[in-house]
Amino acid sequence: MRTDTQESMRPVASKFNCAPCRRVLSTAAGVALGLLLAQPPVATAEPGSAGQMIAVPGGTFQMGDPQGDANETPKMVTVGPFQMMQREVTNRQFSEFVAATGHRTDGERTGSGYVWGRSWRLSKGADWRHPDGADSSIKGKADHPVVQVSAGDAAAYCAWRGLRLPDEKEWEFAARGTDGRRYPWGNDRPFEEQSRRGNFGTAACCAPDRSDGYERTAPVGTYPSGASPYGLLDMAGNVWEWTSSRFPGEPDHVVLRGGGWGNNSYCLRASYRHGNPPQIGLNMVGIRCARDPES
Repeated sequence: MRTDTQESMRPVASKFNCAPCRRVLSTAAGVALGLLLAQPPVATAEPGSAGQMIAVPGGTFQMGDPQGDANETPKMVTVGPFQMMQREVTNRQFSEFVAATGHRTDGERTGSGYVWGRSWRLSKGADWRHPDGADSSIKGKADHPVVQVSAGDAAAYCAWRGLRLPDEKEWEFAARGTDGRRYPWGNDRPFEEQSRRGNFGTAACCAPDRSDGYERTAPVGTYPSGASPYGLLDMAGNVWEWTSSRFPGEPDHVVLRGGGWGNNSYCLRASYRHGNPPQIGLNMVGIRCARDPES
């Protein structure tokens, strides 16, 4: 059974304070996202500009965690081979996309985004250039992961690169492989080893933690000892990542994976899943793209 503490680790916080985020949902937005995700990607960016793509061989694995939430009931799943970005999309990479296409994010159009303190609050002026509110900036953070992007923004970026968002089965397989490990690096919680394995929050849920040198986002790839079995970095912590999958039982919500800089170890597990409204941006949610294997 999920505890209130576990609930509060979710990207839209607990069942009590996630209501404002849910109220911004609209059927039209859900339909529009479905149409966008269904479109085949057409590359318009320069080759190689997406960063290193890692080949993931595919296979059969146990998805879920018997000690996790009710929606993590273990089941055997098979995924085909695919490729995934080794690192999360950075502010530099997203800036290239915006400069080339003129794309305006959902947060820029609505004039606000969600910012985490001890709970989520809608902050006027928060967008990808001002992730923590109107007075914040990404100056000096070109290699940090872009945040305050919606699922639609994420899908549009990936399509511009000739890529796509991974589905959540692919995401979990890339994070943990076939041996049933709880985290990308194994079964030890991230603070049980001397080597820092990721950018996450306080051990007692849920607040930013400066002990790793970064109160919020860290440059992508900062923690190589936290790599997944296939060499993907930041699959636990730093920022949550949008997938292309709908959340079970909530068809107007999209699955997020990976946990972020404000979460404790429970949310960093490879099997932990959450669904958010697709059109909102948050300062703990970013992008990682995938693609089918090259022919």
